[in-house]
Amino acid sequence: MARELDGRTIAMLIANEGVEQVELTEPRKALEEAGATVHLIAPEAGEAQAFDHLDKADRFPVDRAVDDVGADDYDGLVLPGGVANPDNLRMHPEAVAFVAAFVNAGKPIAAICHAPWTLIQAGAVRGRTLTSWPSLQTDLRNAGATWVDERCVVDSTAPTLVTSRGPDDLPAFNAKMVEQMAEGAREAHVRAEPARFEKSAILSQ
Repeated sequence: MARELDGRTIAMLIANEGVEQVELTEPRKALEEAGATVHLIAPEAGEAQAFDHLDKADRFPVDRAVDDVGADDYDGLVLPGGVANPDNLRMHPEAVAFVAAFVNAGKPIAAICHAPWTLIQAGAVRGRTLTSWPSLQTDLRNAGATWVDERCVVDSTAPTLVTSRGPDDLPAFNAKMVEQMAEGAREAHVRAEPARFEKSAILSQ
């Protein structure tokens, strides 16, 4: 089994109530099988209540409160969906700022279903091509994005943005998410190399 994300840590940002369970569990499983450490981040410490559509599902322990972490702590960001989940997140300025920090840092982001609502709030979709749950298409177009009806869309403008429409697209979403998270980690490593060598050259003089 490929372990292309060994040594990488990925943030998964959710609200404390409202995340679609399968859009949390399946991407997290894919990331962990690829070798990543995944932290479940939420506005409040404690637990997060997941949903199966409109019905309450399982509860999940929150690894970190969003106030206690930053984009510098992670190699990429995943935004699961669920109708209430991103609607809740965009009412928390600290959660929106957390997403914006990944955008500013050029780190890969993967968002599925209703999650692009949070991207809109973070000012992250203008000029980008993406997909989502179909009911968000007008919101995304009004925010300056190009919306397409496809299983999985990769917009490679920095930061790389992977999006899918919903649970039925999870196999394609998970595959592209892992691929782009690995690519983003490689690019970050390459960007860091010149600085390391320059420092070594200075120390050797």
